[in-house]
Amino acid sequence: MELIKNTCCTCGTQFAANKPIPELCPICSDDRQYFLDEGQTWTNTTELLKTHQINIRELNPSLFELQITPQFALGQRALLLLSPGGNILWDCLPVLNQETIDFIRSKGGLKAIAFSHPHFYSNVNQWAAAFDCPVYIHEHDEQWVFNSGQNIRFWTGESKPLWDGITIENIGGHFPGSSLLRVPTLSAHGSLFTGDTLYVSKNKKNIAVMYSYPNYIPLQADEQTRVINRVKRIDFNAIYGGFEWQNLLEDAKNIFTASVARYQQAVEVI
Repeated sequence: MELIKNTCCTCGTQFAANKPIPELCPICSDDRQYFLDEGQTWTNTTELLKTHQINIRELNPSLFELQITPQFALGQRALLLLSPGGNILWDCLPVLNQETIDFIRSKGGLKAIAFSHPHFYSNVNQWAAAFDCPVYIHEHDEQWVFNSGQNIRFWTGESKPLWDGITIENIGGHFPGSSLLRVPTLSAHGSLFTGDTLYVSKNKKNIAVMYSYPNYIPLQADEQTRVINRVKRIDFNAIYGGFEWQNLLEDAKNIFTASVARYQQAVEVI
């Protein structure tokens, strides 16, 4: 019997196998996303496990980067944070193999999974079931959870304390529920795991906040200002973004401040 194909090849979102699969992925149909040139295509976990692996790389003794190889869908990474009070997986990957499960268990398992935004939800229910842990998603993005599971917890407000001084900060912008994970360690003034909530440029001299990054759609001016003011209230000097080249380990807040000032000056001119 052929297994149903329920994972979108463009974004990696996994839909419930026991419900009708949409003709088009709602996430990729949105203005913030796109479809591949060949249009809507689907795969499943069984097929992905035959052709893809997860590469695990140590960024420092308390932080590991997980990434699918060869690249699949959006090509994002997940970040595994080791912390005395419990480990956290930030964002997710649409592949989970036994080698990765064994590695994470060797580091103490997971106490929680948390997300930056809906583009990275992928097959979160499989990850949550494997590690028997809650999944924290901001309530503002509940409409984008198309495969809800018993481990998902929708949180409210601007900030959710976890443990060891770690917090999830709702920023908005890219999505209403777009969030950051603030880790007080890893750098002198704290580190932010940002996913696509804040987007570090290739030259690492600029940080953007946009409605859509791949489609180059800016935020409305009032929302841009609200996001900027929200981030300015957070103490940090390092950023780990959603992709492997987005490690900004020094002076990150000053770079953010300079970047948004440049944007605001441009808006005033217009």
